[in-house]
Amino acid sequence: MAGTNSGSNHTMDVVTRSNGSKTKDTIGGRVRSMASHGTRGLFRYFRLLTYAEPSKVDVALLIVGTVSSIAAGIPFPLLGILFGELLDDLNSATCASQQAISPGEYQAAVNQKVLLVMACALAQFALIYVYIVCWNLFGDRLAHRLRERYFRSLLRQEVSFFDKLPAGEVSSRLSADINTIKSGTSEKVGVYMGSLAMFVTSYIVAFIKNARLAGILVSLVPAFMLMSLVGGHFIGKYSGQASQHIASASSIALESLSNVMVVHAFRANDRLEEKFASKLVEAKGEGVKKALATAIQSGLLYFIAFSASGLAYWQGSRTIADVVGGRAEGITVGTTYTIIFILVDASIVISQISPYLQIFGSATAALEKLEADMDRRSKIDGTLPSQDDEFESFSGDVKLENVDFTYPSRPDVPVIQDVTLHLPSGQHTAIVGLSGSGKSTIAGLLTRLYDPDQGAVYVDGRNIRDVNVRQLRSFVGLVQQDPLLLDRSVLENIALGLINSPRPEHAFLQSVILGTQLSQIAEAVRDGQDIAVAAESYGTLALEIVRLVQRAASLADAEAFLGNLEYGFGTTVGPNGDLLSGGQKQRVALARALVKDPKILVLDEATSSLDSASEWRIQNAIEQVSAGRTVISIAHRLATVKNADNIVVMRNGKVIEQGSHVDLIVRDGEYAALVRLQNIGSETSSVSTAKGSSVKGTNSSDIDLEKVSQSLTTDEEKASNSASAEVEREVEEKKATPSDRSRPTWATIKSMAATTRPYLLWLFVAFFASIIVGGTYSGSAVIFGNTIGALSPCNSEDAIRAAGSFFGLMFFVLAIAEFFANGISWSAFGWVAQKVLYRIRVLSFRSLFEQDLQWHQSENRTPSMLLSYITSDSAAVEGLTGSIIGSVFSIAVNFLVAVILTLIVAWKIAIVCLATVPLMLGSGIMQMRILSRFAERHEKAFSKSVGITVEAVTSIKTVAALSLEQEVLGTYRRSLSAPRNEMTRSSLWANLFLAIAYSISNLIYAFIYWWGAKQIIESHYTQVQFFIVLIALLVSAQLWGQLFTLAPEVTRAGRAVGKIFDLIDLGSSETLSAKESNACDPEAAVESKRAVVPNARGLAVSFKQVKFSYPARLNRQVLKGLDIEIRPGQFCALVGPSGAGKSTVISLLERMYSVESGAIEVDGVDVSAKKVPVFRDDIGLVPQESVLFDGSIRFNVSLGARPGTEPSNADIEEACRLANIHDTIVGLPDGYDTQCGPSGGQLSGGQKQRLSIARALVRKPRLLLLDESTSALDAESERLLQDGLEKATRGITVVAIAHRLHTIRRADVIFMIEDGRCVEKGSHEELLVRSESYRVNVLHQTLDG
Repeated sequence: MAGTNSGSNHTMDVVTRSNGSKTKDTIGGRVRSMASHGTRGLFRYFRLLTYAEPSKVDVALLIVGTVSSIAAGIPFPLLGILFGELLDDLNSATCASQQAISPGEYQAAVNQKVLLVMACALAQFALIYVYIVCWNLFGDRLAHRLRERYFRSLLRQEVSFFDKLPAGEVSSRLSADINTIKSGTSEKVGVYMGSLAMFVTSYIVAFIKNARLAGILVSLVPAFMLMSLVGGHFIGKYSGQASQHIASASSIALESLSNVMVVHAFRANDRLEEKFASKLVEAKGEGVKKALATAIQSGLLYFIAFSASGLAYWQGSRTIADVVGGRAEGITVGTTYTIIFILVDASIVISQISPYLQIFGSATAALEKLEADMDRRSKIDGTLPSQDDEFESFSGDVKLENVDFTYPSRPDVPVIQDVTLHLPSGQHTAIVGLSGSGKSTIAGLLTRLYDPDQGAVYVDGRNIRDVNVRQLRSFVGLVQQDPLLLDRSVLENIALGLINSPRPEHAFLQSVILGTQLSQIAEAVRDGQDIAVAAESYGTLALEIVRLVQRAASLADAEAFLGNLEYGFGTTVGPNGDLLSGGQKQRVALARALVKDPKILVLDEATSSLDSASEWRIQNAIEQVSAGRTVISIAHRLATVKNADNIVVMRNGKVIEQGSHVDLIVRDGEYAALVRLQNIGSETSSVSTAKGSSVKGTNSSDIDLEKVSQSLTTDEEKASNSASAEVEREVEEKKATPSDRSRPTWATIKSMAATTRPYLLWLFVAFFASIIVGGTYSGSAVIFGNTIGALSPCNSEDAIRAAGSFFGLMFFVLAIAEFFANGISWSAFGWVAQKVLYRIRVLSFRSLFEQDLQWHQSENRTPSMLLSYITSDSAAVEGLTGSIIGSVFSIAVNFLVAVILTLIVAWKIAIVCLATVPLMLGSGIMQMRILSRFAERHEKAFSKSVGITVEAVTSIKTVAALSLEQEVLGTYRRSLSAPRNEMTRSSLWANLFLAIAYSISNLIYAFIYWWGAKQIIESHYTQVQFFIVLIALLVSAQLWGQLFTLAPEVTRAGRAVGKIFDLIDLGSSETLSAKESNACDPEAAVESKRAVVPNARGLAVSFKQVKFSYPARLNRQVLKGLDIEIRPGQFCALVGPSGAGKSTVISLLERMYSVESGAIEVDGVDVSAKKVPVFRDDIGLVPQESVLFDGSIRFNVSLGARPGTEPSNADIEEACRLANIHDTIVGLPDGYDTQCGPSGGQLSGGQKQRLSIARALVRKPRLLLLDESTSALDAESERLLQDGLEKATRGITVVAIAHRLHTIRRADVIFMIEDGRCVEKGSHEELLVRSESYRVNVLHQTLDG
């Protein structure tokens, strides 16, 4: 099998996604349908090669690669002819030694042919090198083009397209599917073409030499083809289904990783693990079926090849006997050998590359999947450049006429019903109403994130469907309900607002914003430079951008907290902006909307996470800048919209009343009712008197507010603005993360052995079968050598016939052994591989969720990076556990057997043969090292690029509303530029060694023929001995070459296994049985088994001199000696400016981080005392951002139940009633089985918030933590919720953070937190008298003043 080196074993194993034709019932029908499928497939495959606008370089690579790969296949059959002639020379030499003719003549003839063989081998080397390099580069370049094109087309799609596309799936498309395409368009195509060329040439040569023998061997072709087609069909079908299940499992994992705090707080990892594992069980089943199909296919391959050899030698022996008997002429052993050698080898090679067909099929199938998204016409394309029909002047007058709308993902739930509204230009219109009444949808329709089903939206009298989307969005500044920031610095985030600015003076700034200058300025600021100085060195444009950003930040009241951050505008905000507190995120998002000075400003709950003083300042700023622009604000806090020109009240998707604040109060309808609910002033007389005493007349109230607002600003400047944990990149990158340090090989082997221990019996069977496979190669050498010797024309006619029959039968026996051994070894290895894969995926998932939040947020870890452990790394491990191990093992066994055998048979020849082995090994090892070095260097770049795409899909509404498509694409390109630039160099270098490994065997062949001939001519050895040695060692050598085509897989898998075991070692369990994590903590075990006492009293909480800073910014303290004492059953409220450390208190209570000094006690026990945080079972958390998971409403609520208990339907409904969402759920068509969509995206903000409250209540907690739990609710829902909470929280302790003081005025004790300390505490009435800043907050929220 010289020259063509085929990675049969691993290629069969490549995961495919081919859809397979719809099979018919009969085998004939199936084959026919496959043939037509094949021609279609061929056409599709050629389309794949020329897809995505190839450049001239790509076309040149394609042509040169094709020509050289075809040419590389031709030398092999010519070598076959030369070998046949050499054999005849040897035969003559053997007979001559019996007839005493001078050996010198024969040696001369042998030498001449050996030189010809060398010439052929060198030509082949050059051609192989050229085609491998060309195809490799071609495949890499195609993958790059496809990645970019796919991503570009995703960014073009309208928002509703993403409701059904989880970000996890996008990352698996971009990594797995594009790698499949790359694998199917790289050097394998060259190998395949070369093999085809060799196959055709071989048959031409064979028919010229002896048509009859060649004719018999033609039967090989249909046999191999049928085997490949039927096998490939089933393998493709099963692996496609397996990859589907794995994609859904990985999107579960990604969602859980993105919301790790919630998973921890509810200790819901077991429930999520169960859901994750159920998807993997399905994948495992399909994987086992795939292994079985592959096993049968590979067994048949050897069976056919060996049986054909037996048949051919039997036929050849009869022909040679006729020649010896004088009945025929012109046929020698040499020609028989030539024909059998080249045809059997050609057929084996063809069948070994038949799995490549499956890889090519997978590549076209993967392209079709991507293409479905790439060719999809977006209904609302925000990337099209604006046409000539631009607005002369844009005033911002908006009208909705008879608009109906339902979300495409839930077509049976009307969101907006026949709404007609006028939002006049230059005026402030506020939209208020119940949560889920369609307010935010209006903002979405106005920015054309969605289009109405009926009716139309007009801007300046033009239907917005006729206005260019990008142009329309340029006039609108949108601040969303849950603002998302991109993972960059604050400076870059705010400057993104300028990208689609309609102002001509901003047009010149685009080149700077789209380039890398801003990130370099942010880098310089982090290195301690002043921002203005840093910007100056990049020219006037950069300076202008910084000036605009600073102005926008001061309008959005962000300067106060930015001055406090260690790096100010250079601070990195983390994935989704998670390193900033909610209020800080809102202010950055507001600055981003204001920076381009938009004509229409849409504020969707833009200040819901802010304390009243910040809100008041922003309100003032907006009122100042809103002169001459249209402002549309959606709010639940009615105090923020009191001054609006027109207030629109919505309910159930309809407008029920509108007018100014005073008109609506006079009308005494829905709005007046909402005001009464929210108004504190009318609540209690004590409040009124307290208020009266501090405010005499309106003027003094203004002065008061002004003064206090200033005092609060300075508070904020002192506030060690917490939560924004800056990622100190420089420091971080110097610290090695576990994935950088390579795990010692021995440790990996030990862990792998432990993981496979349960399957020892299967492994024993598999390895035993592999030993037989390895031994049969040497067995075939013995039979072959004896056959050649027996067919020598020196022997008698009868002896030749008898030998032919006997050895033909031996080949057949070998064929049967090979069939069973291969089938058993592959299927057993495949079975074990699937079991092991399932196990390590589940254990990786478990281990990831056993790490605390601190671990997840440190060392630049991101959810998409951690997801790669479960997706790409474990996929690589599949390579190391399955059939590849079998192949490697049988090759090693074969090598050992061959060496022993040949040294026994003919040591003089064997020793010279063995001397050449290091050459083959050396070239293989060099290639392995180069490939693994390249992979290591660029691993970070690739995972970062996938991170960018996941981020863009997660925050697609932000990307669309700000028209960031080009900018995100540019960042994506830059993240991949390093590997692109180095690709060519590494390809030229690494493939040199691959080509040497491919073609060196022919040079070694020539050398050994020369040496063997010399030994035979000198009568040291017989021909039989020479051929046994030759075949045994050469087959070994070729298989070694094959081993090195497996090299990249093995090195990748080795590194992946190391990474995965490092991760699993961090976890508590290394077996899949239910976790016994309490074994080391008996107290915890007792506690976790404790039954839930229905009316157990609340928990006491105390903070004693707690000091804390976030791990990413150790030199910036957030809590500076906080002292709080909460008695059991108290309702305690935390108030204070945004960023003072309130949310930090809640994170620490849940023990998400460890404190630096001081202690936190829950029920008198230090929270850090126990290894397992069992105390969390008594705590219910409602986080600031309501996080839901992709699944039904029932599943989401039940996640809150205590670990190990399954809530009944009655429990779930009870919790939902208390959270005031039961009626809403029952109103949905699927009730509690309604799907929430990825990240709960199918529900409104208020619905999500109420569900997350229900989730906290379902576990009947003894301590309830509410972080801004009603910021997304309207007054009525909030009041109903308050009533429910009051019922639910009787007797339990509640800690609430809220900026809406009327939520808090019922609190038994209120703690004012400023600058990481508690500055005041007392009841609402006490603080009104004592604390000026508290009074201001109340004043600001009083509506009837």
